[in-house]
Amino acid sequence: MTVSPKSPDTAHRLSLLVCDGWADYALMDIGEGRRLERFGRLLVDRPEEQAMGKRQNPALWANADAVFQAQAGGIEGRWTMAGGGPAPERFPLSWDGLSFHGRFTAFRHMGFFPEQALHWHHIVNSVSALQSKGIDQPKLLNLFGYTGLASLVAARAGAHVTHVDASKRAIAHARDNQTMAGLDDKPIRWLIDDAVAFVARERRRGNSYHGIILDPPKFGRGPKGEEWELFDHLPAHLADCVELLAKDGAFMVLSAYAIRASALALDDLMHASFEGRGGAITSGELAIRTESGDRLLSTSLFSHWSV
Repeated sequence: MTVSPKSPDTAHRLSLLVCDGWADYALMDIGEGRRLERFGRLLVDRPEEQAMGKRQNPALWANADAVFQAQAGGIEGRWTMAGGGPAPERFPLSWDGLSFHGRFTAFRHMGFFPEQALHWHHIVNSVSALQSKGIDQPKLLNLFGYTGLASLVAARAGAHVTHVDASKRAIAHARDNQTMAGLDDKPIRWLIDDAVAFVARERRRGNSYHGIILDPPKFGRGPKGEEWELFDHLPAHLADCVELLAKDGAFMVLSAYAIRASALALDDLMHASFEGRGGAITSGELAIRTESGDRLLSTSLFSHWSV
């Protein structure tokens, strides 16, 4: 549901955005603390705290090509491949004609978050809306940008993108995805930087952006050891980001994977941050639908703002 920033009494009305997968991705089954997914031709079994019910198709799990097992007491772990042997460093995937690499990481992630495809569609539509207003090449800022798929989607749609992440490895993988996608000629600035410090500098410089993608982790560190804690630092950081948004048409996409948070809390923060800016705010949860079509896996919280 979409609510006005001037109507906090309706902020309790939330939305559920559901990703149904695509040719190179499907959520096959969930249950007993695990999720079974298809990435291209690979069937992958990995942990998922939100999957508390029973498995719908237990026999299918035995066909997994890769299984992630976490180390005792930690979030890291190792991948076991069917038939033995090490997990490949990367493997080819595509979304809507955009080629990129999936990756088996030591933190159970796959180098991207499939449910973010919902945001990718929103970004393409937002860039197109700005272009229809006469802004031929909207400026977009992607903070905590990870391996860059949202940046590539935006650049392909016609945006000039500044991508910020504190991890050298993430930036290297993002550049690799840019080449894989055949988008080396697109205007993307890849910056290894602390997102909070970068935004503060941009404010002092008087710069602005037509769109901001904000996907902060629960906890993190900048390249110089700067600490990030979502509940402590997001309010002030979001306020700074709002000040960076251009006055002639703008949008923001905010995601949060903090389990202790709620969509209501994120929605309330967005309403407070955008007070007086007008526009519309949509907040809620992202979820993935199983291929059978009758189960949903909640993955993250989101909030969109646009004028």
